[in-house]
Amino acid sequence: MPPKPAITIDSAERRVSIDVHNPDFYRSPSSAYAEIHAHCPAFYWSEREQWYFAGYDQVNALLRDRRFGRQILHVATREELGMPAPKPHLKDFDALEEHSLLELEPPAHTRLRTLVNRAFVSRQIEQLRPDIERLSHTLIDGFERDGEVELLKTYAETIPVTIIAQMLGIPVEAAPNLLDWSHRMVRMYVFNPSQETELDANQASADFADYLKAIIAEKRLRPADDLLTHMITSEKDGERLSEAELASTAALLLNAGHEATVHQIGNAVRTILQSGHAPGDLFATEATTELAIEECLRFAAPLHIFQRYALSDVELEEGIALRKGDKIGLLLGAANVDPRKFSDPYRFKPARDEGANVSFGAGLHFCIGAPLARLELKLSLPILFQRLPGMRLKHQPEVRDSFHFHGLERLDLVW
Repeated sequence: MPPKPAITIDSAERRVSIDVHNPDFYRSPSSAYAEIHAHCPAFYWSEREQWYFAGYDQVNALLRDRRFGRQILHVATREELGMPAPKPHLKDFDALEEHSLLELEPPAHTRLRTLVNRAFVSRQIEQLRPDIERLSHTLIDGFERDGEVELLKTYAETIPVTIIAQMLGIPVEAAPNLLDWSHRMVRMYVFNPSQETELDANQASADFADYLKAIIAEKRLRPADDLLTHMITSEKDGERLSEAELASTAALLLNAGHEATVHQIGNAVRTILQSGHAPGDLFATEATTELAIEECLRFAAPLHIFQRYALSDVELEEGIALRKGDKIGLLLGAANVDPRKFSDPYRFKPARDEGANVSFGAGLHFCIGAPLARLELKLSLPILFQRLPGMRLKHQPEVRDSFHFHGLERLDLVW
């Protein structure tokens, strides 16, 4: 029997079947995206039983469309939507997610984001430049003489988790635990997590929340000049963040503050080394560096799916009728390679200047940490290539079987 194809398309019905665990798909989704763009950029994904959108204009518009939101139970009940009851064994995971900025809509989202936002504006983030540069050099000092390294654990993970921990005022020595809890929690975001994954994510959430609440209690006694103290002491309209809101927000910032950046550093290094372009040319000036980083974000995005709920019955221009509570999927990675938006989209062109990618989203839930992630990439990548000019792949890296988060299992380099 011939192997099942990674993707099959019924363009007349706009139905698509995708085997997300087929290596032909998750190693390089671009070929599947090319077929989707050619036949039906808006399609009903059979296995997921919902509508997905791949076109750049569609995704960009739907990210900003206020008829859709990240939560639904603020406008409807579970009974009304036929939504199953929460799983008791996910109680701690759900509690940590309940007040997450990523999952809220106004007015709760506005209140939380306003309290956090000032720490992430570009002028504040720019002050971290010396810390990121110093850390990048220190890490390379630790492995430069070895002639080889596994880059994800020794460099790509350490930079973002260290910086976000310092910003929040969390001891950097806790980084191994922070990474462990985060990795176990984000496995919940893949399609159809197993019960074992759910139980493990719930335990990680409980441990993470307990740790954060202890840190918060310490900050109340001994305030410091850090983001967590700012979140504890700041008020909006006479209100302060609750204990649960503080824990959820800190967890989100720690998780989102490094998970995607780790994958993006790894994806970018692999892309540049395989591209044939001279890194010295890519990072010759501030302008060429910015374009190269944006092209890495477009070409090898770390996050490929963002989902939203219809907050009311909605009729889209494509003739797609959605009921209140229906979920839609926005394929960020596919939108970034839409040939209607980007010329020769499956080619890495570091000098490309054809408009914004959607790797950080858009609209209300545009990634609050985008300025930080961009600065970390703009500094850590040029420093790495300058310090190790003979760097090359030790072997072809293996892509993780995790469609949502497109990244590598490991990245072994030699020089």
